[in-house]
Amino acid sequence: MSLTLDTYRLLGRSGLRVSPLALGAATFGTEWGWGAEQDEARKLFDLYVERGGNFIDTANTYTDGSSERLLGEFTRGIRESLVLATKYTALRRPGDPNSGGPHRKSLFASVEASLRQLNTDYIDLLYLHVWDFTTPVEEILRGMDDLVRQGKVLYVAISNAPAWQVSRMQAIADLRGWSPLVALQIEYNLIERTGERDLIPMAREMGLGVVPYSPLAGGVLTGKYSRDDLTATHTAVNDGTRKDFNIANGGLTERNLDIADVVREVATELGRTPAQVGLAWTLQNPGVPASLIGARTLAQLEDNLGALEVDFTASQLARLDETGAIELGFPHNMLAGDRMRAVTRGDLKIETRH
Repeated sequence: MSLTLDTYRLLGRSGLRVSPLALGAATFGTEWGWGAEQDEARKLFDLYVERGGNFIDTANTYTDGSSERLLGEFTRGIRESLVLATKYTALRRPGDPNSGGPHRKSLFASVEASLRQLNTDYIDLLYLHVWDFTTPVEEILRGMDDLVRQGKVLYVAISNAPAWQVSRMQAIADLRGWSPLVALQIEYNLIERTGERDLIPMAREMGLGVVPYSPLAGGVLTGKYSRDDLTATHTAVNDGTRKDFNIANGGLTERNLDIADVVREVATELGRTPAQVGLAWTLQNPGVPASLIGARTLAQLEDNLGALEVDFTASQLARLDETGAIELGFPHNMLAGDRMRAVTRGDLKIETRH
């Protein structure tokens, strides 16, 4: 069934209504060598909002702070109608050990800096950006809850963390009466599906909406790469391009290009682009209320928004699911096997509804 940006979905177990595609603002600014200039970024923002989009995603250090500063300008006059998400934990000042990390000092300083840069009194959704195994979870959760009670943050969330740690944090928040985590941002696409082992089912069970980033696997699923690119001799990111980045981080492999081929085939059958098919696939997962899109041009954004109109047949969806499928491993394979079902249920027929 086709969607629109103003077909809003609830984020996790909150009542917050968000668009099914979130506009990623990591492309706002050129400090990283590949983003959009201010005028182009403004056009991207305006098009997204005009179509009914309300979910904007950034981070305190994206494009060295330009992303938040530009959003602070773009959102004037319409701030209340938007859901602004930002993140903390990345090092803000090299050499200052407390300018990054998930601890309380970093948390409060980062939020104050984001409020200034975003030109706002409050942040709708604050993510812990990167887990680093150094700070007690009680310190993080209490700090987040304090900010919610102060009204500087409305909802809290987490990204790039182990499933066991997220579930532990959610249980502690519930038991202490602290603000629960309502969203989990992870890399998830037809190529990177390891989140299906524990992260995504954990999030559904614990009430966190999954917001995938890199839904097109750094552009690999758009079909722009070929087998010729596998012979490239790049050994490090040296020219700031997406192609060079994908080569350097191992994103271009025979397996990944095979998956991209299937995406291209399905796109041809549907009269759609590979990017639209790759994005639409992530939205088929019931645990995903919204996916992140990160366009640099109006043409790219227009193309990405077309993902909302993609309708798969059952056979097409099955082909996509199969092409990038991973082994879930232990204990998932064992628990799903016939032998374990026989041990725990015998001949009983038990209907589950979730």
